[in-house]
Amino acid sequence: MQFRQQALSKLQSPEELDLPVRYARPQGLLVLAVTLVVMAAASAWAVTGSVSSTLRAPGILTHGQGSYVLQSPVTGQVTRVLAEEGKRVAADAPVLEVRTDRGDRVVRAIAAGRVTTLVAKIGTVVTTGADIATVERVAGASDPLLAMLYVPADSAATVPVGASVDLTVQSVPTQEYGTLRGRVKAIGRAAQTRQKITGFLGDKELAGQFTKDGPPVAVLVRLEKSSSAKSGYAWSTSGGPPFALTSMTPATGALHLAEQRPIDWLLP
Repeated sequence: MQFRQQALSKLQSPEELDLPVRYARPQGLLVLAVTLVVMAAASAWAVTGSVSSTLRAPGILTHGQGSYVLQSPVTGQVTRVLAEEGKRVAADAPVLEVRTDRGDRVVRAIAAGRVTTLVAKIGTVVTTGADIATVERVAGASDPLLAMLYVPADSAATVPVGASVDLTVQSVPTQEYGTLRGRVKAIGRAAQTRQKITGFLGDKELAGQFTKDGPPVAVLVRLEKSSSAKSGYAWSTSGGPPFALTSMTPATGALHLAEQRPIDWLLP
C-alpha cells in the first residue's frame, strides 16, 4: 500500500523540467570522440591508402655484357699459363700455351674482359673443345657494375621499371654494412632457359641455381652511385663496406613492387 501511495503522489506532482539531464559522463564523451576519429581515419585510408609488397629474387653482380667460355682449339698438355684469374685480358691476348704433336700452340682470348675462372693449370692435358677459362666481357676498367636478378616468370609482370631494389651481397656482412641500393633498369621479355643463362654467365652451376624452380625472367638493376662510399655505390648505411665490389658476386634482391589499394570497390 505504501508503494501505491508513492506512485500516486509522483503522478500528481509536476514534472521537473528545469533540472539538467546528464546524457553521458565526460570519460564517455572522450571515448566516443576518439572512436569517431579512428573510424574517419580508417575510412580515408581505405579509399586513398595503399599497401606495398616486396618480391625477393636471386641474382649476381655483373657488368651486364655477359661472359664467354674459352675452349681449347687443340689437344695437348698445358706448359704455360699466361693469364691470371681475376685479372683483365685484352682481346687476342695469350691465355695458355699448349704443347701438341705439331709444336706449341698459344690459346688466345676471344674478347677483352676479366678472367673469372681459370680451369687449366700447368701440366693439365686438354682436349679439343675442353673448357679452359671463363672470361667476363668488360669494355673498360671504369665500366659500372649492375645486378642481374632472376625473377619467377609468374611474378615478372608485377615488377615495374624504376622500382627500388635492396640488394644483399654475399661478400658483404649485411648487419654491419647494410644493403646495396638500386633501381630496375630493364625487364626481360621472356623466361630464360638454363642453357641461355649459362651462355650469358659462363657458369653452369649458377644457371642451375637460378632455374631450379623453372625458367625465370631476367631483371637488370642499375646500382645507385655514391661518391662518398669506398665501393662507389650507395648503401642503406652511411658508407657501406670499406672495399670495392667485384663482378660475378652472388646477391639477393628485394624488389619493391608497385603499391596496391587495400580495398577494391565493387560498383553495381
